[in-house]
Amino acid sequence: MRDLPALRMRGALLGVVGALPIVLVPHWATVLVCALVWVALLVLDLLLTPSPKTLLVRRRSPGQVRLGEEGTGRLLVTNPGDRGVDVRLRDAWNPTAGLRVQRAALAIPARERRAVDQVFRPTRRGRHTSRALVLAVRGRLGLIERRGTRDAPGELLALHAFGSRRHLPSRTRRLREIEGLAAVHQRGQGTEFDSLRDFVDGDDVRSIDWRATARRRSVVVRTWRPERDRHVLIVVDTSRTSAGRVGDAPRLDSALDATLLLTALAAQAGDRVDVLCADRVPHVQVHGGNARTVLHDVVAATAPVEPALVETDWEMVASEIRRRARRGALVVLLTPIEPGAAGQGLLPVASRIAADHPLIVGSVADPALAGMARERGSIGAVYRAASAEQESIEREGTERALERCGAHVVDVVPDDLPQAVADQYLALKAAGRL
Repeated sequence: MRDLPALRMRGALLGVVGALPIVLVPHWATVLVCALVWVALLVLDLLLTPSPKTLLVRRRSPGQVRLGEEGTGRLLVTNPGDRGVDVRLRDAWNPTAGLRVQRAALAIPARERRAVDQVFRPTRRGRHTSRALVLAVRGRLGLIERRGTRDAPGELLALHAFGSRRHLPSRTRRLREIEGLAAVHQRGQGTEFDSLRDFVDGDDVRSIDWRATARRRSVVVRTWRPERDRHVLIVVDTSRTSAGRVGDAPRLDSALDATLLLTALAAQAGDRVDVLCADRVPHVQVHGGNARTVLHDVVAATAPVEPALVETDWEMVASEIRRRARRGALVVLLTPIEPGAAGQGLLPVASRIAADHPLIVGSVADPALAGMARERGSIGAVYRAASAEQESIEREGTERALERCGAHVVDVVPDDLPQAVADQYLALKAAGRL
């Protein structure tokens, strides 16, 4: 910890006032006397001022905060000395941590403690830290202050906002209908026999169990439900193509939003969810062994994930999928289907994955392309429209190529991606393919 003295405004004004005798009596002896008096006062104030090293600092970090919400922290500064001190402090968090007030002034009596309450409202997902905590103790005479940095590490983890959770109730109701647990007048879809119940108007007559009907002397029907305890592996691409911004957020944030909604839905369906974030190497992996905690684990693990300016090693991704998922497990690839990048590595790998697993490929489409394609106002606009049409044609070609490989492709705008991926998952459930 460095401890450096600094001249305050009052000390500088004292030096100016001390120069007045020199004007009245311009002699070298006058200069010497004024300078000695001024320096002596500064040295005296420095000796009377306690060092910032003597102060005790303790921090209570806010821990985890969801984007869009506020978290609170606290700094506790204790003065163990026999005299009170006046302290100014600056807590230097990065700006996206959203700390409202970084500076504070405290008057701490002897052997007492004062607290500084802090309110955080982060504006960016990820891990935020305090770079330095600077303390400045004012001198007894107010001429100087002693400054020093203290080692008080602070950390704030800003979690994903999970805006798509508003779609979870509707998808859960649909899941219950598929399972046959809701009171709907249709045959429960699925492949696993669930139970028998009395026949009601609207039931499919093909569901009638005639032997049970004969035993009970009333008409009963069979209900089915989708198989439980299936394995769902979600792979999130964190390469350079995920760093591109569509609207106000990078594509990666939309992919993580879709990951959270699918994780919550699959956990309620009784399926086991694993998440893998990878580009050249696996970065984050979550094993969803406990259905009650898997959503929290995924939220916390994916919060600090950021895209890297590298290309995805799809052969490595395919190897990780073979190692983690048994044959028949659902694999969800959340990656932009950029024509150039997909042709280099995704297409060959997708065909091999789809041969062993039901495969969903989720991608974020850029809604600006449709607007550009309609522009005709100038020569430049026509060129932009042609470029947008070319891009759309190439994306459609890549999408059709993936579908020929056996993948179910979801290429929609960012706001629709989470529910579209969830709907595709429910469609596979309803069809008995999962």
